[in-house]
Amino acid sequence: MTMSPRQSRRAELDPAGELLGQPVPGEDLAESHLAHMFRATVATHGFRPATRVRQGDQWIIRTYAETGRRVAGLARAFVTPGLLTEDGLQRGDRMSLFAGNCPEWIEADLAGMTIGVVPVPIYPTSTPDQIVHIVTDAGVRVIVTAGRKELNRILEARDKMPSLETVILIDPADGVGEHDGLTVLSLEQVRQAGVSDKMQAVVDERMGQSSADDVAALIYTSGTTGEPKGVMISHRGALAELQALDAFFDFSPADHSLSFLPLSHALEWGWSMVVIRHGCLNTFVPNPKTISTMLADVRPTLFVCVPKLYEQVMNVAREKVSDSPVKLKIFEWSLDVGREWWQTHKEGRRPSVSLQARHEVADRLVLKAIRDALGGPKTVLAAGGAPLRKEVEEFFAACGLLVCQGYGLTEASPLVSFNSPGGCKFGTAGKPLVGSQMATTEEGEILYRGPNVMKGYWKAPEATAAAIEDGWLHTGDIGHIDDDGFLVITDRLKDIIVTLNGKNISPQPIENSLMKDPLFEHAVLLGDNRPCLTLLVKPSLPQVEELAERLHITSMTASEMLRSEELAEEIRRRVAEITEKLPHQEQIRDLRVLWDEFTTDNGLLTPTLKVRRREVEKRFTEIVEDMYTRIAMRRKSSRGSSKS
Repeated sequence: MTMSPRQSRRAELDPAGELLGQPVPGEDLAESHLAHMFRATVATHGFRPATRVRQGDQWIIRTYAETGRRVAGLARAFVTPGLLTEDGLQRGDRMSLFAGNCPEWIEADLAGMTIGVVPVPIYPTSTPDQIVHIVTDAGVRVIVTAGRKELNRILEARDKMPSLETVILIDPADGVGEHDGLTVLSLEQVRQAGVSDKMQAVVDERMGQSSADDVAALIYTSGTTGEPKGVMISHRGALAELQALDAFFDFSPADHSLSFLPLSHALEWGWSMVVIRHGCLNTFVPNPKTISTMLADVRPTLFVCVPKLYEQVMNVAREKVSDSPVKLKIFEWSLDVGREWWQTHKEGRRPSVSLQARHEVADRLVLKAIRDALGGPKTVLAAGGAPLRKEVEEFFAACGLLVCQGYGLTEASPLVSFNSPGGCKFGTAGKPLVGSQMATTEEGEILYRGPNVMKGYWKAPEATAAAIEDGWLHTGDIGHIDDDGFLVITDRLKDIIVTLNGKNISPQPIENSLMKDPLFEHAVLLGDNRPCLTLLVKPSLPQVEELAERLHITSMTASEMLRSEELAEEIRRRVAEITEKLPHQEQIRDLRVLWDEFTTDNGLLTPTLKVRRREVEKRFTEIVEDMYTRIAMRRKSSRGSSKS
């Protein structure tokens, strides 16, 4: 038998054996496979709204029944021979999702799972080189993407992606057709091809072949360093953490969520599966810059976000009263009352008549406005992706909002631990999933073992063996379980700075203490393999403008102020004040003020808005080298003076 060039090329890329499991007779797949779970939700909550997105002045709303029909249609189209691929998509084939948050992303994702195709998300901000790495490493055959802009990035690197056969455009514009041997179709064209029930028998057969150990998503780590690796998350692992959450939160089909973080990140993807499991409505935010407006307009009862948004809401609230001593006093009094109210309820005591009266006033004056900034009361308000400072948790608790901080990593599908209304401790990452285990190495690295640990890294057995030993996942984070059973994260193992003197320094606690000052938007500590610590600071522009008014510097523009010696001197003063009690080896010997924005587009932030420490150091190499050169010169001069 002679294989076609496409078939031959596909066979050379990789058999998909490690992506697929074996069906277990009698296993309840609705509780262990996401596509079966979705079908169960459609059967139970078909009449309820499933997705909502704003187009112009209108909301486009689809029920679970309608979404189910759309997913089924795509599934039939995907397996149709000659449409997307010569043989139709096969079990274990890979299909990428390369778009911002929208209902079509979820529909294509679920359609792929339905027929045993493995979805491979790509961040919408990815560069052509990043797209090439994921597509070629995973052997992706089909990409579902947003529109012409994303298509152009794909075409720019077309000749480097031999496995890619077809691109599907959610918003087709003028991109449909043939491009250098690449078939480009609109999503509507594909959907229409699946209207007929002709291929339904194939879809049903694929569902019958489903295994809880099939890979539900192949998610490439966005980490702060190193080449991204494909993490194989199984359906069983994803469902295990959904079941863990069910035991601690009271979800209801009447709840509704706001999809804000990138769906290509394991946190938002996993959370979307929680929303689907309970028949809740998911409102999509295509443009993350509109999140503040959307929160106020939509008022979701479920919301998962990264710490940066909570920090911003808190800082903006403080900024609004900072110019008036009277307003500031009322603000702080209201927060004090809110803290007392929160503590009283936490201890199970009944508030006194006096406290009830004071809280009613504080709520009317300050606290309700802050709740409204996050869209009102919440069934679940969670933070993940990076550590949330205890001060921020306490601030929102005083306002009547419990932010349940959790911890996880893509390799754990991604949840490891979480706080909940019934078990919460500020300053911690919560308690580990029920049924999981934790241990630490001599270095303090957290090891995790549980049902949601990844199957491994795609085509990287050595990396998998290094990450998972005897079932224990090496998280790369340092911490411990406290006496109350809560996980405390202290630092990233890879972020540990080792100076030339052999001193091990955890940068995160120092950076966190600096970030309590609203003047600092980003603070990046450096010093690995260097004689001492230095600091790069990106100030907050609104705070800089306010500082200029306070220092009566009215002759400078905001841009000039960022580059001014007056600002640098003020930052040095504040840094010295915050760090004065640190031990000698943790003292900051020099700093520089940066005026470049930190964004995901320029690579200084990960998609979950964590600073890429190595990338920052690389980007500002000249500034860093200048700092250490000047430090060396000062030390040399100091030694010369002492000799004389």
